Amino acid sequence: MSVLIYAESADGKFKKVAFELASYAKKVAESMGTTVTAVTINTGSVSELANYGVDKVLKVTNAQLANFSAKAYADVIKQAAQKDGSKVIVLSSTTDSLYLAPFVAVGMDAGFAPNVVGLPLSTSPFQVKRTAFSNKAFNITEISTDVKVIAIGKNSFGLVESTSSLSEEDFNPNLNEADFSLKVESVEKTTGKVTIADADVVVSGGRGLKGPENWGLIEDLATVLGAATACSKPVSDLGWRPHSEHVGQTGKPVATNLYIAVGISGAIQHIAGINSSKVKVVINADAEAPFFKVADYGIVGDAFDIVPRLTQKLKEFKANNG
Repeated sequence: MSVLIYAESADGKFKKVAFELASYAKKVAESMGTTVTAVTINTGSVSELANYGVDKVLKVTNAQLANFSAKAYADVIKQAAQKDGSKVIVLSSTTDSLYLAPFVAVGMDAGFAPNVVGLPLSTSPFQVKRTAFSNKAFNITEISTDVKVIAIGKNSFGLVESTSSLSEEDFNPNLNEADFSLKVESVEKTTGKVTIADADVVVSGGRGLKGPENWGLIEDLATVLGAATACSKPVSDLGWRPHSEHVGQTGKPVATNLYIAVGISGAIQHIAGINSSKVKVVINADAEAPFFKVADYGIVGDAFDIVPRLTQKLKEFKANNG
């Protein structure tokens, strides 16, 4: 009857979201009088999960799972839930987890609620609050199936340390050829940079930068902040930046702690994709830019003047404060 989480990892190391899921599941488990079990796939040491309340880890080590496969990973999670008798399965809202979540739900005849932004309002009946209409509203969803699958919105809960006594168990699920009907030919990864998916801070640029030759303004500010770089759709369409950096409703949605938009007017599709970010800062020369209506902080002015000065001030602050 444990609460089960899929603790995502990359290159054998846990992603931050794994610890957020563990923190969330711990609180849910306490309210239900049960424990937390995590299933991991090709991860090295799992001891860090003990800092966030995980009681047991089912460790899967399988070379066939070296590359992500939604069907195969979902089958692993399904079998882990069945083994542990889990009635609540907690996933993240990363691209991978949202891809595999429907497979898990269908495989277990479970109800599925994505974009959950808080602890269950009730566990009997099981009700959760989640975002709707591109983050413009909230709704209360009740899941009445025996098994419940929920996906937690990024940065919606945070990390809560809760030390537990962790047990580890090797787990060998039965996988078949149908799980690997989609073949991965190659994987290209960005190296040496913070990725949008893992970033707590994102610095994004738009057409106001006037050309790709000026992108150093964005990169310099991002470097000081330890942030990922991103762009608006027109910028990626023009070929100034790769499509992988396009954020928005039609690109990658982000839910960062800080989102800085430079020279982006704020089309509704862009705002819908970043609206879950906690603090939004807008720098734009046009005082009538729509983005200012949703910004927490706004600076009206020339980005070519403001951004270098901001970057320099941040460098000085970091130098003086270690």
